[in-house]
Amino acid sequence: MRSRFSAVAALAAVVLGLAACGGPAPAASAGPWSFTDDVGATVNLPQRPVRIAGLSDVAVSLWNYGIAPVAVFGYTGVTQDRRFAGRELSQVAELGKAYGEINLEALAQAAPDIVVTHAYPTDAAGTLDPTKPLYGFSDLAQQEAVARIAPIVAIAMDGSAVRVIDRTVELAEALGAAPSAIDATRAGYASAEQRLRTAAAKGLSVLVVAAYPAEGLYVAKAPDDPELTSYADLGVRFVDPGGTDYYWEVVSWENVGRVPADVVLESQLDTMTAEQIAAQPTMANTPAGRARQIHPWIFASMDYTAQAAYMNELAGHLEAAHKVT
Repeated sequence: MRSRFSAVAALAAVVLGLAACGGPAPAASAGPWSFTDDVGATVNLPQRPVRIAGLSDVAVSLWNYGIAPVAVFGYTGVTQDRRFAGRELSQVAELGKAYGEINLEALAQAAPDIVVTHAYPTDAAGTLDPTKPLYGFSDLAQQEAVARIAPIVAIAMDGSAVRVIDRTVELAEALGAAPSAIDATRAGYASAEQRLRTAAAKGLSVLVVAAYPAEGLYVAKAPDDPELTSYADLGVRFVDPGGTDYYWEVVSWENVGRVPADVVLESQLDTMTAEQIAAQPTMANTPAGRARQIHPWIFASMDYTAQAAYMNELAGHLEAAHKVT
């Protein structure tokens, strides 16, 4: 469940401004290139890849370090993805407009050297199941068809976002990103960490959800999400919804009172808006609902620039909120 709408526009503007420090795309190296990804696959090429295609979540991070993609797929078309707003997209092939939608002919025409994506665990232990497709692919058959066009490199969305960011930096460096493009973003990230740590010290409880009119709330379990794990490490207190399922615990609208919180963060990808869930009678009667402390949950890509932007936004929500539980 990932946010792409209202609050993303403002975040995208901040990210784009910070990303402007990225240098020009790197040129191909003269010698051989090798990279071992998080599923244990090693890609060996005669020279460093220059033409990069892949999942929008990874592609936007690499672009924040100066490496523009030649083709992108994801939850929406690249021209509808606010994270790419203001960027030059005329040379970026839009491979689909929905998750699992990849135009193989368009991908082949883009002639990528590699395809980058994420690998999501299937359980709290971080298990990566090779019998299931990597993130962004509808099934293994589609993934294999893509791999016949160009080798796939996957970064695991496991552990803390700090680890995922570090691995993404390693990939960017391997692809020739200018050290200055990476170093320029570190200070802003460190500053945002400190601001969020200070805001979290207020001790407010935070509930992270994806809401659906018929089903109720899918409550995220912070230890299973790298982004939330990194925020928890800075002191943010996330509500534990209980249950044994991985990542989500489903709570019906009738039972939202059993997971009270001071602040609610709401994903808006294919779900209800923060305003819509605040209008639900049972949610309106919760502490956060009565205080109108419900805000968008934004999936920020795994790089210093995007994470700094959302950590500052989250810190702002916590700074303005007050204890109501």
